[in-house]
Amino acid sequence: LSIPSVSLLSHLIRMLLKSMCVSGPVEEENPEFWRAQGAKALQAALNRKLNTNVAKNIMLFLGDGMGITTITAARILKGQMHNQSGEETVMTMDTFPHAGLLKTYSVDFQIPDSSSTATAYLCGVKTNLNTVGVNAAARNGICKTQKGNEVSSILKWAKDAGKSVGIVTTTRVQHATPATTYAHSASRKWYSDADMPASAKKEGCTDIASQLLNNTDIDVIIGGGRKYMTPKGTWDPEYPRDLASSGKRQDGRHLISEWQKMKVGKVEREKKLWNNKLTHNIGYIQPQNSLFEPGDLRFDLERDPTMDPSITETTEKAIRILSKNPKGFFLLVEGGRIDQGHHASRASMALHETVAFDNAVAKGLELTNEEETLTLVTADHSHAFTFNGYPFRGQSILGKSPLYGKDMLPYTTLMYGNGPGYKVVDNKQSKDYVQLSAVPLDTETHGGEDVAVLARGPMAHLFHGVQEQSYLAHAMAYAGCVGRDLRHCESRPQHTNTKRILITTTDDDRNSAPSQVSYISLVTALLAAMLH
Repeated sequence: LSIPSVSLLSHLIRMLLKSMCVSGPVEEENPEFWRAQGAKALQAALNRKLNTNVAKNIMLFLGDGMGITTITAARILKGQMHNQSGEETVMTMDTFPHAGLLKTYSVDFQIPDSSSTATAYLCGVKTNLNTVGVNAAARNGICKTQKGNEVSSILKWAKDAGKSVGIVTTTRVQHATPATTYAHSASRKWYSDADMPASAKKEGCTDIASQLLNNTDIDVIIGGGRKYMTPKGTWDPEYPRDLASSGKRQDGRHLISEWQKMKVGKVEREKKLWNNKLTHNIGYIQPQNSLFEPGDLRFDLERDPTMDPSITETTEKAIRILSKNPKGFFLLVEGGRIDQGHHASRASMALHETVAFDNAVAKGLELTNEEETLTLVTADHSHAFTFNGYPFRGQSILGKSPLYGKDMLPYTTLMYGNGPGYKVVDNKQSKDYVQLSAVPLDTETHGGEDVAVLARGPMAHLFHGVQEQSYLAHAMAYAGCVGRDLRHCESRPQHTNTKRILITTTDDDRNSAPSQVSYISLVTALLAAMLH
């Protein structure tokens, strides 16, 4: 036998011996384990009552690029991070009782980008690739087609209804997903005026960063993107020696200073650096409008916990601020760097970002009341990401398949259909490992299959079946009684936490006219309610 054949035969023998010894948890060998589990899940479904309240609050958790394969792999990773097998792990998003699928194609492409999908699920209108907050009559990069084709988002509908509104993202706040809540642009890449062609400026189009100030008064904005807000050459307060982090604007505007002036009288002005507890603030904007990096935030595995807040911490900060409005709030939380991990074919990064995102979902549920808060978890699109190769139960999700290819070489159980991983590199457990891919590309592409939408809270049952992605905005707006369709608030009262006052009466009270309840009894009951 040749050397490769001997090596392969040895490997196969080891795998055969291992497979003879491998088994799942002992209790899973008993059929009653599965019968009891199934009966419990069935009874929970039978006991579930529909929540038809009006949603006072709406929280939309958007995992950018978080396709179903990503959710499955992240679930296993989350369990393995806690020394479990992983497959049986229940993530927070797994507990949502209502689920459906969304079709993600854009008007002009089978496989979409993040701006066309964001326009669908935030504005309720499908559009063309690379365009933000405009309908499909607008053309990518052509300014004159933008005019008259703008569409507004559910964030604006909520603001117009008197609610507080906010954005939390791990990317720059001018990026495709957050930008669609407030901007209208023929190109998602027009982050600042320096990114726009002269023709677009001449025709009257404005960059996304400037629209952040002018279009909608957003109460909380947390993410990255400082460099698009300051004049060209302005040193970044955190990275003063890094030219790539310095200001980009060519029009000389200092949007951070303009923002501070706009907010005078509304909030206390701060100019210090926020630490990871979000108790201070560094060159950003306001305590509730904070840009933590010149561009995108750091990956969760690479951030400095003493300086860089986690998505869980920023989500908590946003909810605590927005919750002060008695009319409720709308909050978009984007796990934006899941997508960027996938584009680099760094599965470890993408999956750890997904785990961090799920932790933020848990924090959101902890801080809100399900009776009055509609919470959704979904994705804008998937990736060319596969989970394959018959790995053993409990095997590292970032490891190799027990099988070899016909070329007698090993392969990882997580792979990409295309991307930079066409070069074989060792150390597959490293966070920087680039997964194998079939087609060589500098950056991996999106996938085109449906994505999941998971829901809980008021009217969560509306998120069901297989729908167009644009359905999401309409269903959220209906549940929260914002936007055009107000039928729900006309037929159902908004849920409140107001305590009921129980007044007991005596025979003497019943005989007294005209109120039938004595003045003393009424005052006593009211005082008792106030004291409690």
